[in-house]
Amino acid sequence: MADDPLESLVARLHERCLARGVQLTTVESCTGGLVGHLITETPGSSRFYVGGFVTYSDQLKRDLVGVPAEVIFSHGAVSAQTAIAMAVGGRARTGADIGAAVTGIAGPDGGSEQKPVGLTYVAVADGAGTEVRRHLWTGSRTDNKRASAEALLELILERIGADPDGA
Repeated sequence: MADDPLESLVARLHERCLARGVQLTTVESCTGGLVGHLITETPGSSRFYVGGFVTYSDQLKRDLVGVPAEVIFSHGAVSAQTAIAMAVGGRARTGADIGAAVTGIAGPDGGSEQKPVGLTYVAVADGAGTEVRRHLWTGSRTDNKRASAEALLELILERIGADPDGA
C-alpha cells in the first residue's frame, strides 16, 4: 500500500498538526474507527491525536458525544446536522482544537430512497465554527468506508490550512 492515498493524507495531517500545534479528535460512525486507525498507524500520532469515538449506534452518539436526541429524531443519524453535532460534541468532550466526524450508510443495505447507500456526511468543528460536506459514494462497503475516511481527512487538512510550501 505504498501508494495508498489515505496514508499520504495521514502523513500530511501528521506534519500539519505538529507544525501548527493542533490537537485533533475524531467521532466516527460508518467508518467504524478507520480514520482513528489510520492516524494511529503513524508513530508519534499521540502528539496531536487525543483519541476518538466510534459511535455506531444512535445511543452512543447521544451518550458519548452529546448529539441531541431531537437532532437524530428530526434529521436522522445520517444528516448534516448530526455530523456537525458529532464534531462539536467530540471537540467539547476532549478539549481538542478540532473535532472531526463522519456518519453515513456504507452499504450494501440500509439505504432508502431519501437516504441511499453511499450517502455520507463529514464535518469539522473548531474555534472558528463548523463545516460539513455531503457525499454520495457508489462503491462497495469497503470502498465507501475508505472514500468517507479520505473525505474526512481532506476536510480536516483544508480546515487546518495550507502547508507553508503551498501543498
